[in-house]
Order: sequence, then C-alpha cells, then structure tokens
Amino acid sequence: MQHFLPNGQVLLVRPALLEDAPALLALFRQLTMETDFLLMTRQEAAELTVVDERAFISSLSNESKHLHLLAMVENRLTGSITIKQSDLKKEAHMGQLGIAILHEYWNMGIGRRLMTTALRWAEQHNELEIIHLNVFANNERAIQLYRNFGFLEYGRLLQGFRQTDGTYGDSILMSKRIKNG
Repeated sequence: MQHFLPNGQVLLVRPALLEDAPALLALFRQLTMETDFLLMTRQEAAELTVVDERAFISSLSNESKHLHLLAMVENRLTGSITIKQSDLKKEAHMGQLGIAILHEYWNMGIGRRLMTTALRWAEQHNELEIIHLNVFANNERAIQLYRNFGFLEYGRLLQGFRQTDGTYGDSILMSKRIKNG
C-alpha cells in the first residue's frame, strides 16, 4: 500500500520477507540506540544475528495468524508493526501489537499508517477480537497514538521495566476490542 508523506516522499507498507532480515536487524539495532522505549537493550540487540532475525520473521510468517508489516520510505526500512495471535486456544481471540519507527521519521504519519493497516487486517481476522499492547508510561507520544486509535488503559505494571541505569518505570497495559465475540 502506497502513501505520500508530508515531505513528498512515498511510503510503502508491505509484508516482511525473509530477505528483509539484514535490514530489519540493522533497523532494530538503530532503534535501540535511538530510544529507551523498547524492552530489548542495545547490548541484547547487538548480540542478535541475521539467523535470529530470519527466525523471528519466520515465526510471524503464518499470515492467517500473525501480521508483520514494514514501512519503506524511498526503499529505506523506517519502521515495522507486528500483531501476534496467541498460540494458546483460550487466548486465540487476542493479538499482541508492537510498533517501532526510526526517530527521524517521527511526526510524518508512518505510525498512523501502520496502525491503520494493521487494525484493518485484525478486523478481517477470523479469530481476533482484542488487540493489546504494553507501553512504557513515560512514552507519551505512543500512548497518544494508541488512544487516537481507541486503545484504552486497563492496567499498569508498577516498576514493570528497569532501564540500564537502574531506574524503574511503569508499563501501561492497553487494549482495543475490534469486534464482539
């Protein structure tokens, strides 16, 4: 799906492929350098290999269960979004969402485009009824994006994460019902 960004560049949203593994690994490593809003640390990301990234892509390649989309701007990988359906039968109605975008591409509508595309996919999914996510309580930009898409806070994990400097922060649990069960 093609879109135009405010700066005139073309955004392409497309499924991830196994051959995207090197670029996805580089993206993820860069993201851990740019922000502390991800659960994985820079050191953990540095230890990942292309083989690990291919395994991650493969784990989400069952498009009837999971979604893994990439945001490409002028052939450059700038972000990704995933929705992973639970493998457990009693939780098959729920999907876990994750999204990340390079800092230099914030405020260009990429997150909104990825969210729109992912939620449309989820609405067409046979089993998914609820999408949920965890977000750091100090990540106000992401929280606002999720609220704009109708996600509601349903709980907090007090001291749910510990930064590398030893400080703690809360995780906010959010969800959105996309269809009635």
